Amino acid sequence: MSRIGKLPITIPAGVDVKIGNDNEVTVKGPKGTLSRKLHSDMILKLENGVLTVERPSEEKNHKSLHGLTRTLINNMVVGVTDGFTKELEINGVGYRAQMQGKKLVLTLGYSHPVEYTAAEGITLEVPQPNKIIVKGANKEVVGETAAKIREFRMPEPYKGKGIKYVDEVIRRKEGKAGGKKK
Repeated sequence: MSRIGKLPITIPAGVDVKIGNDNEVTVKGPKGTLSRKLHSDMILKLENGVLTVERPSEEKNHKSLHGLTRTLINNMVVGVTDGFTKELEINGVGYRAQMQGKKLVLTLGYSHPVEYTAAEGITLEVPQPNKIIVKGANKEVVGETAAKIREFRMPEPYKGKGIKYVDEVIRRKEGKAGGKKK
């Protein structure tokens, strides 16, 4: 039995979960509505505010889908209640971020400012010029948005300049050995 797949998902108050035909799961909560079509082999049961995921057989494919299905549904429930957050940090002289309406404008040492508009359901915040906070209900879209922003100027190992996650550690490298030739 999958250790993650067998865990029940308790549905908090204020969250509405509907299981449609062909395992179309819709979760509605205070932070929005998320919908996802899950694998049709998985058996979803909703009883007394507790959702359980069961697998039809012990095949390898069903075993791997078991934990995945439960985690995807749990992420939807957590997303509509609490939401997900990713924090980015900008390092470098003159590198900064600012919001102009719904657009994120980044100054990253290029000859032009980089503008980024987030996907629907994602909010971007810039509490300080060197910090970006990405928030949203869908965990995948929040992570994807943060990764796209990070791609504009990846952190480099020599001076540590660029956009990195707050909890990310950049391994630093030593520069050129500037010794004399004989």
